[in-house]
Amino acid sequence: MRTTGTLIRVGLAAGRSTPGDRLRWWGLFAAALAVAFVVLATVATTATYHGRETRADARGPVISDSKHGALLYREGADSVGNRPVSVIFLHPLTPRAPLPAGVSRWPEPGEVLLSPELLRTGQSEGIRTRYGSFAGTILTDGLVTPSERMAYVRVAQAPPKGDDRWLHVAAFGAGGGATGEMADQKPVMSPLQGLWSLAGLPALALTVVAARVGSRSRDRRSSLLQALGGTWRHRMIVNIGEAALPAAWGTLAAFIPYAVASLWDIRLGPTGYILDHRDVAAAWPTAAGAAVVSLLAVLGIVVGTHRVHRDGRSTRPASFSSRVPAWRLSACGVGVALVLTSQYAPHRAQLAVFTCGTVVMWAFLSSVVALVTRHLGSWLADNGKRKGHAGRLIGGRWTHAHPGVIVRLALAMVIGIGIVAQMQVWTSRLGVQSQAAVATHQRIKDTVIQLTTGAMTEEQTDRFRSSLPAGSLLLTRSFHDPGPPKEPWVTIEGACRDLRALHVACPGDTNTAPVSAQVQEMRRWYGKVNFAAVPHITVKPDSTQSLLVVTPEPGHLAAVKKAAYTLPNPSVQVQTLGGNWLGSSKAPLANWIQLFGVVGILFILLAGAVSAAAEFVRIRHALAPLSVLTGRRRVFRSVSSWHLTVPLLIATVLTGAVTAWHSVFFIALVQEGSVSWTVLAAGVTTCAVVSLVVGSLAARAAAREADQWRPAAD
Repeated sequence: MRTTGTLIRVGLAAGRSTPGDRLRWWGLFAAALAVAFVVLATVATTATYHGRETRADARGPVISDSKHGALLYREGADSVGNRPVSVIFLHPLTPRAPLPAGVSRWPEPGEVLLSPELLRTGQSEGIRTRYGSFAGTILTDGLVTPSERMAYVRVAQAPPKGDDRWLHVAAFGAGGGATGEMADQKPVMSPLQGLWSLAGLPALALTVVAARVGSRSRDRRSSLLQALGGTWRHRMIVNIGEAALPAAWGTLAAFIPYAVASLWDIRLGPTGYILDHRDVAAAWPTAAGAAVVSLLAVLGIVVGTHRVHRDGRSTRPASFSSRVPAWRLSACGVGVALVLTSQYAPHRAQLAVFTCGTVVMWAFLSSVVALVTRHLGSWLADNGKRKGHAGRLIGGRWTHAHPGVIVRLALAMVIGIGIVAQMQVWTSRLGVQSQAAVATHQRIKDTVIQLTTGAMTEEQTDRFRSSLPAGSLLLTRSFHDPGPPKEPWVTIEGACRDLRALHVACPGDTNTAPVSAQVQEMRRWYGKVNFAAVPHITVKPDSTQSLLVVTPEPGHLAAVKKAAYTLPNPSVQVQTLGGNWLGSSKAPLANWIQLFGVVGILFILLAGAVSAAAEFVRIRHALAPLSVLTGRRRVFRSVSSWHLTVPLLIATVLTGAVTAWHSVFFIALVQEGSVSWTVLAAGVTTCAVVSLVVGSLAARAAAREADQWRPAAD
């Protein structure tokens, strides 16, 4: 115990006295904070999923097989902007009809309860009166998240008998996994995979960089301990003593955002998602344990990055400063192999295999760059020796002898370009149907609206027509599928005045004018379309028919929705032509990737700053005596260029090429998205500029140090 205490005190003292000690202290602080932040975000994500499932079950309907349920229940769908809305239509059969969680009493017939977020975001679209008279808000106990958009609508009249879409409900409290937001919920591994790929990997990279700040003095200390007979345990205790305080404070600092999220609901940036503070608060015990694991992981990385030779033939430390470990190159090869073979994996596993390969490849690509630059350094040194170029000779020898420096500097650029490229590709992912929907919206806006309704008599359709915006046309759409070998087709029926307004000929007409743009879009979406004139419009109860509304000009979607959702037997869904593809299901995923990617880029920028600052500290001390030996200050710029700028430029070019291949391969795998060469070029250009700046600042730092340099017994 006495030896352990002494070694810990040695480590604590070393952390206060080694070159660049402040830089390493703050670097380890930031690294521990970043890793703990990602770990605590993982805990919050898992807790949120558990809370969502619990609240969804509390409001889930228990369907009665008999026809004696106390409540009639039907689910519908709507949207506000491009955000989906869950609409629940209800009709209590008895005064004691059951209530779901979040509802204290059923509204009166024709009234509606709205979630707070739906009420807030739908004000501009008249959401208060869209489904009926506003009667209040749904309590948060009945929402899986405060950002959920949901409405409970009590229909004004009893639903028609025999409509199978109305379900008999006996109670609430089970099976809520298919209601509201839960209907589209991805497995918990989906957000965690994105979190660790885009933010976790940069946090670990920052930890490695911070652990190696000022590593030369630390490596010399490790070799001294080994020469004195110290074992790996003694070196570990010293290294832990040096890193324990900044890592512990950084881990504790990560609890600040977690504590804020456990006290108040937090809206998460571009996603619009509101994190429920109750879920975060309930996971405090798990968060405390996870933080301890996070701290131990950071200390483990610190210990693991300071090893010595075990062959007994040398007391020199086996640091990454002397060679590129072969296992790192093998790991990068494994990552590339996983990416290449992902296309042959089962369809559901392809994306997971691709993602794993991507993480491994980006994590170790900088080691491949270091190997290339190490060989380049040897060639530069030989060339500089032959031609008498001092800067090239010294820079080449440093590059050959210290490849780890290049790895740490290149790591930020490599992972940064990769993250930016993946964010761009993911946000560009639109399938063929989504692209067609966007094109349709650009051509005709929201002038063609589809309504999925139940049975409607002639009188009901006339009443519905009267509530539509002036000049609107009302048609029916019927789908026919005779089965193979015949192809399905669609029949659109309407009064002659409505068909003629669309430039569709009625019996006896001789007009040959081209059909309207709306009809052209219908044919693009429905395929084979036959038009028929009917004197009156009705809707059959067999679910083969739906209504089409064609408005005279864009901007009437909200008015059509209000007319449809306030029918005696309201529509289940109202959307524009191709509207279910217009708000792509991948848009929320792209927002989450953007959120995680921005966090990861912040970590990478911090890692790059720490690494560059550490190199400035090292190079200014090492280069200062050269002004005396050479008599020229220009040598600083020359050595910095060949040792830092040239290898980083090579890393930038290699990274750009690998990123382009990786992005194109990903698009070919998922059959969606596009590569923005402008974004990629901007990323490569930025990294090239950073390479030039790093070399210039290093030379400047060395020149300033040279002015005050005096010989010392170091």
